[in-house]
Amino acid sequence: MANITEILKTAQQRAKDLNLPYQGALTPEETYELMRSAPGAKLVDVRSRAEIDWVGRVPGAVEIEWATYPGMKINPNFMAALEQQVDKEALVMFICRSARRSHTAASVATQSGYSNCYNVLEGFEGDRNTSNQRNRVAGWRFKGLPWEQS
Repeated sequence: MANITEILKTAQQRAKDLNLPYQGALTPEETYELMRSAPGAKLVDVRSRAEIDWVGRVPGAVEIEWATYPGMKINPNFMAALEQQVDKEALVMFICRSARRSHTAASVATQSGYSNCYNVLEGFEGDRNTSNQRNRVAGWRFKGLPWEQS
């Protein structure tokens, strides 16, 4: 696997190419490598508690709901919880089901003074395939990266 500097440089170029409002965009594999090797790096799982409990979780991730189930209402305490659990100077990687909520969370965190935010492309379950099923074409679980179920 590439080293930390190469991974971050690639992720930052993706963000530039896609005109993203945060530092970078990572593949699931790159994210896992950074979790293992980048000192102080934090993966923040922004899926709902129901998703994490029923679908699965990433060991070692900080879990802060972006939106709460049922109803998927935006969590008004998201930034307060993030500030309590993750240092503003840390390398922060956000993940959700399919990279949409995590994109928004990374954007809001960046606007709130977190300077090193990255979104995990594909998310935990990836997009749906032609049969309308997740976990079949992309995502953390599909790639065989570590996860566990309650």
